[in-house]
Amino acid sequence: MQCFSGTRRWALKLAAAAFAGTLAFAAPAQAEKPIKIGFSMALTGGLAAAGKAALIAMEIWKDDVNAAGGLLGRQVEFVYYDDQTNPSTVPGIYTKLLTLDNVDLVVSGYATNMIAPAMPIVMSRKMVFMSLFGLAVNEKFNYPNYFQIMPAGPNPLTDWSKGFFDIAAAQNPKPTTVALVGADAEFARNALIGARENAAKAGFKIVYDKTYPPPTADFSPIVRAIQAENPDVVFVASYPPDSAGMVRAINEVGLKTKLLGGGMVGLQFAALMGKLGPSLNGIVNYDFWVPEPTLKFDGVEAFLKKYQEKAPAAGVDPLGYYLPPYAYAYLQVLGDAVKAVGSTDQQKLADYIRSHTHKTVVGDVSFAPNGEWATPRALMVQFQGINDSGLEQFTKAGARVVLWPEQWKSGTLKYPYAQ
Repeated sequence: MQCFSGTRRWALKLAAAAFAGTLAFAAPAQAEKPIKIGFSMALTGGLAAAGKAALIAMEIWKDDVNAAGGLLGRQVEFVYYDDQTNPSTVPGIYTKLLTLDNVDLVVSGYATNMIAPAMPIVMSRKMVFMSLFGLAVNEKFNYPNYFQIMPAGPNPLTDWSKGFFDIAAAQNPKPTTVALVGADAEFARNALIGARENAAKAGFKIVYDKTYPPPTADFSPIVRAIQAENPDVVFVASYPPDSAGMVRAINEVGLKTKLLGGGMVGLQFAALMGKLGPSLNGIVNYDFWVPEPTLKFDGVEAFLKKYQEKAPAAGVDPLGYYLPPYAYAYLQVLGDAVKAVGSTDQQKLADYIRSHTHKTVVGDVSFAPNGEWATPRALMVQFQGINDSGLEQFTKAGARVVLWPEQWKSGTLKYPYAQ
């Protein structure tokens, strides 16, 4: 009996110790709450195709980070809401993220029109705000904790279109007249402000300068009005639906000009490139990454492979060259800053991001005092040799030749523009 009782007491003590050890081990794990990153994203409405593609890229980053142990030993969790491509929804979303969801970090949704409305809310809490493709948003806010992943440069209003006008001015004989046209929306208005300044610096006479309402469906009257002024250069600032309509109208009307494009959002997307096909030939437009040999940044092809495996099931851009690498990269910058400073302290994060060069899948990134890239790298590329609507041709070098900046140049301009 004595032996059994001792054994029993020993077994009970062992079980109690094991249970206590389990609790001691489990308690820290339960205490380590995930790091929550909050944002809005256009998952419906006019920018949904881009927003959904960006979200896939962001999920890839989250999975990569969590597989490697998370941030500060904590898993990363996203809290996000559909802004419906409607700027009026954005302030409420960020208010909820910061007051009810109590997220640790915030980043922006996609596009200028969705970023600007979030700024006052983010600024009121003094949060770091990594921004995804907002053109000159911080010009009116001058917020020190704002950081933009789009490579527009330290003077975004003018750096954005500088390459287009530099290319035009370098032609012999030099063009003399320019038409400016764009949507009556924040991005396009900002782009046109810079285009006017760059045109003036280059010595061009502006013969047409008008905006159109965003719901415009028929661009033929606009193109005919431009043609009536017979400009040598036509700069267009447009969002995806407008860009497609404008290209179709240009080809239907048979616009005669020497250089065309500049600020047309959407011509970077696989869906539009496939639909527009050969009608894109000759257009010179901005871009941020294309599969040219001069742009082989460390990690970008591995990222794109992961993205392209997920894209078909999600029904988004199957190539993912435009927005997705930068959606991954802006989280890379934020995540690496968290690891470097060892906390989510907003001022420490801002100071670190501002004072360091960051290794990302889109190359080295460093920020100017206004939160824009310290060195501009908004590419100007020309569509060349597009034969049909097949997407395979856009995956190869030579379909979108980099003309500017000189450091990244991969081909030569075909001039003048011809349909």
